[in-house]
Amino acid sequence: MKFILPAVLSSLLLVPTVQANEYKLEPTHTKAMFYIDHFGTSTNSGGFYEIEGDLTYSPEKNIGKINVSIPVKTLNTGLKAFDNHVKSADILDADKYPTIQFSSTQWHFSNNKPTSIDGLLTMKGKTLPIHLTATKFNCYENPVFNAPVCGGDFETTIKRSDWGVDFLVKEGMADNMTLKIQVEAIKQ
Repeated sequence: MKFILPAVLSSLLLVPTVQANEYKLEPTHTKAMFYIDHFGTSTNSGGFYEIEGDLTYSPEKNIGKINVSIPVKTLNTGLKAFDNHVKSADILDADKYPTIQFSSTQWHFSNNKPTSIDGLLTMKGKTLPIHLTATKFNCYENPVFNAPVCGGDFETTIKRSDWGVDFLVKEGMADNMTLKIQVEAIKQ
């Protein structure tokens, strides 16, 4: 009996365990876009680039975690004057709050693919929960990076005034803002 227990324990150590893979966001394939109704006449839009972050992902275990840092200075709406105004103290106050952060708290899966991600969005010093819906997600062997890559498209609608981004809300500009995030991450 005293020889059986060590044999059983040592055999358990040989059983492979499924580990979550570590990824780094790839900045040329990652961006965060916003869309907001402009007094019912048109839609203002813009994007943030040079986004950094880490992803931990295991489809076999249905687990994932992502932390994202979005530099406000990278805002691009296509109009320099508009970029400067959105980055000003009137709206995002980039000098005081240079980054927007997102950290996931729970991933939801179907057929080993994420369908949505809950997390905390920090903007202008305020942290609130949001729910991102996955509209597409895939992992593949990237021929350019010669490495496994996972990524997808996610979207949500937030009430911007909840984060203190309330420029012209009282005057009738839309408070709801749609966010669309495209993410690709390279396995480390």
